[in-house]
Amino acid sequence: MDVADSLVIVESPAKAKTIGKYLGSKFIVKASMGHIRDLPKSQIGVEVDNDFLPKYITIRGKGSILKELRDASKKVKKVYLAADPDREGEAIAWHLAHYLEIDEKDACRVVFNEITKQAVKDAFKNPRPIDMDLVNAQQARRVLDRLVGYKISPLLWKKVKKGLSAGRVQSVAVKLIYDRENEINAFIPEEYWSITAHLLKGNASFEAKFHSLNGEKKELTSESDVKEVLAQLGTSGFTVGEVKEKERQRNPSPPFITSSLQQEAARKLNFRASKTMQIAQQLYEGVDLGKEGTVGLITYMRTDSTRISPIAQEEAKEFIEGKYGEKFYPETPRVYTKKNAGAQDAHEAIRPTSVLRDPESVKAFTSKDQLRLYKLIWERFVASQMASAVLDTMTVDLADGPVVFRANGSKLKFAGFMKVYVEGNDDGTTDEDRLLPALAAGDNVNSDQIEPKQHFTQPPPRFTEARLVKTLEELGIGRPSTYAPTLETIQKRNYVAMEEKKFIPTELGELVIQLMEEFFPEILDAEFTANMEGDLDHVEEGTQDWVNVIGDFYKSFEVRLNFAEEEMKEIEIKDEPSDEVCDKCGSQMVYKMGRFGKFLACSGFPNCRNTKPIIKDTGVHCPKCAEGQIVERRSKKGRMFYGCNLYPECDYVSWDKPVAKPCPSCGGMMVEKRVKGEIQYHCTVCTHSENVDDAEEAAE
Repeated sequence: MDVADSLVIVESPAKAKTIGKYLGSKFIVKASMGHIRDLPKSQIGVEVDNDFLPKYITIRGKGSILKELRDASKKVKKVYLAADPDREGEAIAWHLAHYLEIDEKDACRVVFNEITKQAVKDAFKNPRPIDMDLVNAQQARRVLDRLVGYKISPLLWKKVKKGLSAGRVQSVAVKLIYDRENEINAFIPEEYWSITAHLLKGNASFEAKFHSLNGEKKELTSESDVKEVLAQLGTSGFTVGEVKEKERQRNPSPPFITSSLQQEAARKLNFRASKTMQIAQQLYEGVDLGKEGTVGLITYMRTDSTRISPIAQEEAKEFIEGKYGEKFYPETPRVYTKKNAGAQDAHEAIRPTSVLRDPESVKAFTSKDQLRLYKLIWERFVASQMASAVLDTMTVDLADGPVVFRANGSKLKFAGFMKVYVEGNDDGTTDEDRLLPALAAGDNVNSDQIEPKQHFTQPPPRFTEARLVKTLEELGIGRPSTYAPTLETIQKRNYVAMEEKKFIPTELGELVIQLMEEFFPEILDAEFTANMEGDLDHVEEGTQDWVNVIGDFYKSFEVRLNFAEEEMKEIEIKDEPSDEVCDKCGSQMVYKMGRFGKFLACSGFPNCRNTKPIIKDTGVHCPKCAEGQIVERRSKKGRMFYGCNLYPECDYVSWDKPVAKPCPSCGGMMVEKRVKGEIQYHCTVCTHSENVDDAEEAAE
């Protein structure tokens, strides 16, 4: 029997199990369970006057794990540190090296972008020293965030309220949400009208929109404008005028990076960013595929590079030509450039480790959510390597006397990549998605209905998780590993809440942003934060010293701190009276601000300590117990959900907002759902669904 002579340390037991099977009995593989050292929670842990030296301590609860790792390291000739291939993973390896007394210059670090047998074995043939540039970039971010959080937070505690805190990237995210809410509140809607002609050509129906009157494009701003147009229409239908046809190519989207994966999983799978990353981690670390053994199904999922390895590209070419035909592969392999200048190219894009492992072949071995996410990644990658789609776009003018309507649409000439996958969007159906019948100049077209409709301009939409991630990425704020934690943190701190899957700032969030705007404007400045991210990238590249980066920031930050200490006035958050009466002592109850938002408390405190959550009735009876009412509630992370007011006697809960209208088919409870950018009502009992507009018209 072989005796193990090497110890391999990874972060998680799942990863250890997969890698252990590949390496065989000469290797012991153990998990550190993430970081083993960090800055202390009870103090700032950074020696500002000593080149910002971090004071690391062992994380509480890691004692037994560290003892196990140290004991194992003494029994082997070689220790390999195989944490994830990014800044965080490099820092974990460095801390382990320090604890186990391994020289960081030794070839002890092993990295792989995918957990497959070949990739892992190849990585162990080429171990390297720990990359201190990567470590220092991680240290710089940690120290920077600690300085901002632990210097501003005590000030907010002192001047405003205990429990308040401020973060660097998180503050910018909250500011974006706060600014958007102000835009919405300041928005003044403007009236406009549309006229839609529902037309028939043979058995084919299609739509056209009013375009011009008497040869001039006309805006419909009032009902009188609409009446003027309608008065000019005859009864004999429309005659097709100019028909413009144009061949257009549509190119596939690049393979996923972290941000685009989170956005598309939100659109198509309704996954939150944290759930997407959790499931992607499982797919990366390995799934037991029966006879094939445990295999990592996707490459590393924290990346902002769209690069694809030549081997993966060649495999994709053979697969596409074999399954779909040679015409579905482009003349030259597709190469995608970096999406933004700050993108790091250390990793590949997120792709399947083998394109030959299609979703159907892994279906029996994965959970429902694992399969859905894997299918999304697999399809996006395959499509990214395929030929462009070819569409015939059509613009058709249809005249009735002096009135011209215009129809836009397209028809698919060659599917190309669209045979496999089409990227979603946040705005529903576009003209490109509409098909028009064959139309030629001079054709007569019958009118089925002329529909005038009043509209009002809409304010900019609130941020969903996907929209916020997209905006942060476009502004250069945060990096692949920070998006999901940022979204979690701002909700956990109760600076924002989720309503109908959209962010709104809380009163607490607004207060903190207002104070930060006055005293620490650079922390909230998106460009400043993006430049700081760029500086951290330069540290990773070895072109900047991390101490100098922190030092340059701290000079102006310290001035701001001293000014705020002197000038920030103490703010008293007064209790707001309510109409509720305390059911324990009869005193009036007041609204108070707590860690998780507003709540009701007895004004007789401290003699009476009675508190109640703020409950908003939806007007819908509980479908489970039939006695209670469905009320709005908030989770500890600030997310809105709906539950029975008789809890805990009745445990009914739902994330979907109930509708005060029974299902017309079965009488069951209806809930709101967003489908392709449009709100629909769906029955919770049967399969009935309807658009909101249709439901409102039926009610009228």
